[in-house]
Amino acid sequence: MEPINFVDLKKQYSAIESDVNESLSAILKSGQFILGPVVEEAEEALSKYTNAKHTISVSSGTDALFVSLLALGIGPGSKVFIPAFTYTATAEVIALLGAEPAFVDVDEDTYNISCESLITKINQYPKSELSNSAIIAVDLFGLPADYNTICDIAMNSGLYLISDAAQSFGGSIGSQKVGKLSPITTTSFYPTKPLSCYGDGGAVFTDDDEIAMKIKSIRSHGITDNPYENVRIGTNARFDAIQAAVILSKLKIFDEELSRRESTSSIYNQELKNIVETPITTNQVKSAWAHYTIRTRDRDGLREFLTKNSIPTMIYYPKGMHEQTAYQKYHNGDPLIVSEKLCSEVLSLPLHPYMSENQVYYVSGKVKEFIG
Repeated sequence: MEPINFVDLKKQYSAIESDVNESLSAILKSGQFILGPVVEEAEEALSKYTNAKHTISVSSGTDALFVSLLALGIGPGSKVFIPAFTYTATAEVIALLGAEPAFVDVDEDTYNISCESLITKINQYPKSELSNSAIIAVDLFGLPADYNTICDIAMNSGLYLISDAAQSFGGSIGSQKVGKLSPITTTSFYPTKPLSCYGDGGAVFTDDDEIAMKIKSIRSHGITDNPYENVRIGTNARFDAIQAAVILSKLKIFDEELSRRESTSSIYNQELKNIVETPITTNQVKSAWAHYTIRTRDRDGLREFLTKNSIPTMIYYPKGMHEQTAYQKYHNGDPLIVSEKLCSEVLSLPLHPYMSENQVYYVSGKVKEFIG
């Protein structure tokens, strides 16, 4: 059996090598490296895939969040409600804009933001303090959050809503794909994401013409059609043509890769469902399966055992945002019980479109051997 990789970008590259090389060669000859026709083509392809009216590509998933918050005018005095069980990028863009991240607990079954906890947290603030405030819902491990409920909460509370879909591009709820589930959706094309490039990259999806116009301006230093006319404060968050070409090549095989991720996850679920706590699945909500994450009380022991058996694993995440040194000042001490529990129990197993069934059964067997 071949060595097991947590992700395998080399095998993926071998599947698209000639297409990627041809595209990159054309870009190198063109001399158009930032934005330009290839970036526009990628944006059009992403809009077609998601059915979002506007796709604005940017330089990273973090910048996708940053420019979205800027476009909404989030800043000092704003509150932004986010799950405590997430990656630092979700929180840091809020703090960088001088706004206040407000940490919310997550649901124990989905690991996504808890709607009950969200309502409780929002109600802690007088309505007068929530003007120009927002919710960022994170789709963890590939599973879209409960946007039907979250959209209602945002509307009833007068809050903006952004979907942090860094891990869930390709997922869906019913017939609507990620990119159409929230007024603004951001995603990441970091190399380990379901749809990835060969460096940093990201995108914002929206049907709102004005927001799209603002984000396009903000990603290029706040300019309009005149590159030396700055109408707003912006930043440099432009997408590279080379990365756009990679996205175009990978989009051609993306649905097939999603299907393979689903198949691998199904085997894991079947083999491990009575051994550890496995991810939930429903017919209505489709995960992009960015990561296959289990829970067990002896997480550290299992991880050590798997490492000894040449099985790589990752812990997403060992500490909640509210417990991180940089963000402790924003936490009012409310218990975030589920988030803290998950931090001590979650373990992500290898999952990528190029795992063989033998490899999946081997990993499952070793988990059962340790637990059993």
